Amino acid sequence: MSRHWAAFFGLAAAVVVADQLSKAWIVAGFPFGEPVEVVGAWLRVWYVANTGALFGLFRDQAVLFAALSIAVIALIVWYHGRAVAGSGWLATLALGLLLGGAIGNFIDRVRLGYVVDFVDMGLPDGWRFYTWNLADAAISTSILLLLLMAVLPPRRHEARAT
Repeated sequence: MSRHWAAFFGLAAAVVVADQLSKAWIVAGFPFGEPVEVVGAWLRVWYVANTGALFGLFRDQAVLFAALSIAVIALIVWYHGRAVAGSGWLATLALGLLLGGAIGNFIDRVRLGYVVDFVDMGLPDGWRFYTWNLADAAISTSILLLLLMAVLPPRRHEARAT
């Protein structure tokens, strides 16, 4: 197995473990549906059940999203095999994060029928971002890295004339 594949699967595994451990800690130690302030109203732990997809869209479709997750996971692995040749370590990092996040939320959907979300950020006077978890953070970071790869010119190793 190449170093890229080992790093890809290793990073994905680390994301899954961190995600599942953090969710287990939240479920065991925090009340469901009651926000607990960490840094005032700016940052709260709010254990909720997300039965939908990204940002709570399409609620009560956990079975559908679990099935779609299998296809997405397979697509990520396939794409990694194709992308590494041209993009190298940045593609491995981005796709490893994406795979780990997809698997972390897939486990919740299959095991619980919903995804455990718990990080709630926003302004004290009302505006709140969507509640999320570590798998979501890995997916969001991955998307930013993939966008960065799309915008940056590819690195070319050209031989210099001597």
